Amino acid sequence: MFSSISNRAVQFSVTTATAILFLSNCVLAQDAEFKPLFNGTDLSGWKVSENSDSVSVEDGAIITNGDRAHAFYVGDDGKASFKNFHLKAKVKTAKGANSGIYFHTEYQEEGWPSKGYECQVNNTQSDPKKTGGLYAVEDNFEAPVKDDVWFDYEIIVEGKHVVVKINGKTISDYTEPEEVERKKGLAGRLIDKGTFALQAHDPGSKVWFKDIMVKTLP
Repeated sequence: MFSSISNRAVQFSVTTATAILFLSNCVLAQDAEFKPLFNGTDLSGWKVSENSDSVSVEDGAIITNGDRAHAFYVGDDGKASFKNFHLKAKVKTAKGANSGIYFHTEYQEEGWPSKGYECQVNNTQSDPKKTGGLYAVEDNFEAPVKDDVWFDYEIIVEGKHVVVKINGKTISDYTEPEEVERKKGLAGRLIDKGTFALQAHDPGSKVWFKDIMVKTLP
């Protein structure tokens, strides 16, 4: 009787270990499809507009803090462009910080990026538009996370469909209408193709970004 129970226990352990190994391999294979956009050391592949001192690298993270600036991902050849994609990053905000992650944008010397969508990063700053919303398009008015804590930020774009997830929870699920009309000043806020940008909003806004990676989708 004891031997039979022991054999079943060994069989169960082997089966469980095999299942865990299989799942681990699946996760590794999935992660291998993601390309890192940030090397954790410097701003290679990134180009900062307006105020270069507002974007720095420290302890493996890109930090945005200072007068308005945007760090655009340009890639090794300066021509980075994405259409359908799944972007992942880890983000952390200081108290009262405002920032954003742009997609389908392009480098410009100054001003708020006129092309592409901005995915909001703001948990406690006075702007009522909070983390996970598509700024001025599909806004979110309740912060899903707290300051001073790392959280997962995901942006998935397939065709005209955009999903923004925070810590795995969907905050925005938006499909751009055909022949959509935008308000004045937002004419370029359209699904197209382009690159990513991280925003330095103002001197009182300090935000960290790390583990930034992307997977191209069909």
